[in-house]
Amino acid sequence: MRVDAVTLFPGMIDVPLSESIVGRARQEGFLELGFSNPRDFTEDRRRTVDDKPYGGGTGMVMMAEPVYRALKKVRKKDSYVILLTPKGRRFDQKLARTLAKKKHLVFICGHYEGIDERITPLADLELSIGDYVLTGGEPAAVTVIDAMTRLIPGVLRKEDATVNETFTEGLMEAPHYTRPAVWRGKKVPAELLSGNHGLIAGWRRAQSEALTGKTRPELARGKRTPVRRAKAVKK
Repeated sequence: MRVDAVTLFPGMIDVPLSESIVGRARQEGFLELGFSNPRDFTEDRRRTVDDKPYGGGTGMVMMAEPVYRALKKVRKKDSYVILLTPKGRRFDQKLARTLAKKKHLVFICGHYEGIDERITPLADLELSIGDYVLTGGEPAAVTVIDAMTRLIPGVLRKEDATVNETFTEGLMEAPHYTRPAVWRGKKVPAELLSGNHGLIAGWRRAQSEALTGKTRPELARGKRTPVRRAKAVKK
């Protein structure tokens, strides 16, 4: 997959995506990441990319022309352009899976008070990662790229690593434990030590439903399914 970012601050995306799983995906060729800086498409000595908003108000607005030129450089016939904005569609796991199947994505990262509205029609999708305001679109781009890269076939060593996890079925993932079985007096749930796969699956499903109902009740509605009861494990 090829991803390009139209951004004034390439390092805000490049650096965090050079580590861990995404960094390895780049090294192994699963993800190719490029940048197009609007400052490189200005015509004055100061490389001006922003100006005061019409109608007054605080802050500065990114000018349309430099962003347009930066986008034009990287946009291809099969590109899917995403404008990162708090006003956009809420990003979720389902959308991450859809984006992971695209051949070429272009992220437009606003900064300051945003981008001239006349750039918006050039995007295929306006996207938000949550109901809050960031300093710019770059941290949001990192989040989206990270989430979808791990879904590209071959990126994760284990093929089923993305199957039973949070949001895959609209539920929060069940708690995880590892060695030792007893840590500072706290024990791993007996079900996980039983070796009974049916019991373990039932426990995890019940935990997922309970956790989702507690922390994300809007996701829990309509998600509850009957869980076959297994015999309790003797302690």
